Amino acid sequence: MATWDLTALLNAADAKAGLAERHMWLVRLMEWLRHAPTPRGTAVAPGDAAPTPSPVLRLRHLLGVLDAHPEHRERVQAMLRSFWREVDAAALFADFGFSTRLALRSEVTSRIRQRVLPRSPETTDLAELFHLLFEPRDAGWIETLDPPMLARLAALLAPGPEPWAWRTVMLDAITILVSAIHAAGFAPPLRRRMSPALLEDEPFRQLPRAAEALRSALEGGAEPARALAEARYLRALLDTCRRASASITDHLEEYGVSVDIVFEMDQLASRCERVELLLQCVLAQNPDTELRHLVAELARVEGHLLGLRDLLARHYSLLARQVAERSAETGEHYITRDRGEYRTMLHRAGGGGAVIAGVTFMKFGITALGMSAFWAGMWSGMGYAASFVLIMLLHWTLATKQPAMTAPAMAARLQTAGTNRSDEEIESFVDRVAALIRSQAAGIAGNLAVCAPLVLLVQVVAINLVGAPLVDAVQAEKVLNELTLLGPTAFFAAFTGVLLFASSLVAGWAENWFVFNRLDSAIAYNPRIVARLGAARAIRWAAWWRNNISGLAANVSLGMMLGLVPALLGFIGLPIEVRHVTLSTGQLAAAAGALGLDVLRNSSFWWCVAAIGAIGLLNLGVSFWLAFKVALRSRGVRVKDRSRIAGALRRRLWREPLSFVRPPR
Repeated sequence: MATWDLTALLNAADAKAGLAERHMWLVRLMEWLRHAPTPRGTAVAPGDAAPTPSPVLRLRHLLGVLDAHPEHRERVQAMLRSFWREVDAAALFADFGFSTRLALRSEVTSRIRQRVLPRSPETTDLAELFHLLFEPRDAGWIETLDPPMLARLAALLAPGPEPWAWRTVMLDAITILVSAIHAAGFAPPLRRRMSPALLEDEPFRQLPRAAEALRSALEGGAEPARALAEARYLRALLDTCRRASASITDHLEEYGVSVDIVFEMDQLASRCERVELLLQCVLAQNPDTELRHLVAELARVEGHLLGLRDLLARHYSLLARQVAERSAETGEHYITRDRGEYRTMLHRAGGGGAVIAGVTFMKFGITALGMSAFWAGMWSGMGYAASFVLIMLLHWTLATKQPAMTAPAMAARLQTAGTNRSDEEIESFVDRVAALIRSQAAGIAGNLAVCAPLVLLVQVVAINLVGAPLVDAVQAEKVLNELTLLGPTAFFAAFTGVLLFASSLVAGWAENWFVFNRLDSAIAYNPRIVARLGAARAIRWAAWWRNNISGLAANVSLGMMLGLVPALLGFIGLPIEVRHVTLSTGQLAAAAGALGLDVLRNSSFWWCVAAIGAIGLLNLGVSFWLAFKVALRSRGVRVKDRSRIAGALRRRLWREPLSFVRPPR
């Protein structure tokens, strides 16, 4: 059956057919190699150490049929000669796998479009046609082709009668690639961030001349020694260009990350590697093996071009590390180490609780106005954002903002103490965990200890002054019904933890953006700003913004998300609400003030009290866990000593349980 199918396929080869028809014939031939039944008598080649891949067996059978039937061979070779005359083969080696765009976002959009839209075989661009001819899994069997089969295949597929027909195509590809590398090296975003020491000899400027010298040596019939010398010089320049591109990473880590610059760096390095592969082909006396490796590598690139996850993970990893490390710097301020810092945390958290008490009544007031969901969410978000910024400016604290900031700081310590380290380092990490838990406990205790009594006091004062509480009994009953642990409160609290984590990402991104664009320097030294503020005040403003941009972004984004996200999700039929431990405590205290002492005999009240504990744990736990995972991934940390750390934590909890709550003397 396979022989009949192959015979029909070979009879269909027509060099005079249209462009699309000829290309579709090649596509069907590749499909036959992958999926046709294995021909009889070709199960395993003599001397094979392992079973021969089925496509290789079919290819061996195809070559045998062509050798035995000259008429079929002539039809196929005529078809291939027409193919090579019309396609741009250099585009495959020079362009395949590389983006013509300079932005990662454009590349992502392009890949999505390529995965969704069908491809047409009516093209003269071999880089485009390669997507239809080969699949990523083809790389495996291509690498197994032995030299005798490669020689037979090269004789069949040769672009022309001359023995070095491939060389001209590849030299064209090298010229194209070198031009792209040369242009990238002089692009301002890359050039300004490269190491000056590596640019002293101007490697990018010399690349085109070196590539042209190599081409002249190969095509002009120069001595092999001269061609090898020109190739060594070109390779040395490429190596210097690669190292100059890699040096940009140090600049990005210090002065802020741009994923578009990281993308351009990756493209430049990949083009240098492609030139190396092509040099191996053009310099080889018998390039069949190098061609096999090149085609297999192109098939692997096809797999990378289909994926989005690897692309995004690779290019956003450096940005994630910068976001995590900038959050870690902020997170250090939220960890208490002694009783003095612990008392300071309690006082700062108490101030935050007082502000949230006011926010509680603001939220009830906005709800009482009966606005639409969007505008109620908008004004609530603006009120939350303003209150959170006020807490920051007064140097107070809101406990639930701490975990997303402290998790990267913990990851930094874990990077040192997490893998095959000494017992002292493990104990140091456990000390850090205990200090973190103490800090969270102090923050929550301070927030709730002030927020709840203050809300109750306002309710009592309002009853005594005007005869009615600010929050009436109807609103109080609604709070008891919505806040109870028997409802979806736990899910809403976990969702709020996600928003808390998201605000930390916004904070890290905003600070990275601020530093990357050198806005602190612009504020301090821009002539217009200096003329308006004065030199001394401009410097102070620059320092203030540099120190507070992260906090402002975190607080504003968190406030707006707490207010707007539930309203926006409601528009698409997802009735999700937020449950923030301090805000929920204020609401419950207002409800208790409206209902009086009788509320203590109401089981719904106690279910709400239980919900407060669950909300606090989920707010803190979810935000910390997400931030901790991002921090670990961004640092490439693999924790191999989890059992040692877990054991040390258990021992500390058994021997000194109060150390997780009470600070050391």
